[in-house]
Amino acid sequence: MEKSRKKFLKLPHLDGGKELLKEFLKENLQYPKEAIEKRIEGDVIVKFKVTGKGEVIDPKVEKGIGYGCDEEALRLINMLHYQSVKNRGVRVTTNNKIKIPFRLRQAQKKGSIKMSYAESPKEKDPAKAETPEKPAGKGRTYSYTINLGN
Repeated sequence: MEKSRKKFLKLPHLDGGKELLKEFLKENLQYPKEAIEKRIEGDVIVKFKVTGKGEVIDPKVEKGIGYGCDEEALRLINMLHYQSVKNRGVRVTTNNKIKIPFRLRQAQKKGSIKMSYAESPKEKDPAKAETPEKPAGKGRTYSYTINLGN
């Protein structure tokens, strides 16, 4: 029988764990306008410290993608608050690292869709006479362009 290993240090943690953190990031992330306009996607890695009281201090972008995403990642990290922990009466500061994904939703992606619609002439319709604008045997073709985004 193997004894369960006790951890020497209790680390500050978020209530709800990783699932709640993902939900928090999804709800509070405000995609920067400049990043939307330039269609920037990627991950921002932020390194920070958590005090024994659960406060986030000294956040720094370790790997950024720019266009306002780095600043938004720092804003999100500063909103976090961890559970306070005491280790044998001593408060310990821990180092953490989080990857914050920036992904454009389909509605935010700029682009356009081009379609064409061809109308076929009705056969054997005596009410429709041949005119110079619409010769018999040929249908009208309509083209549409739909712009996505702002």
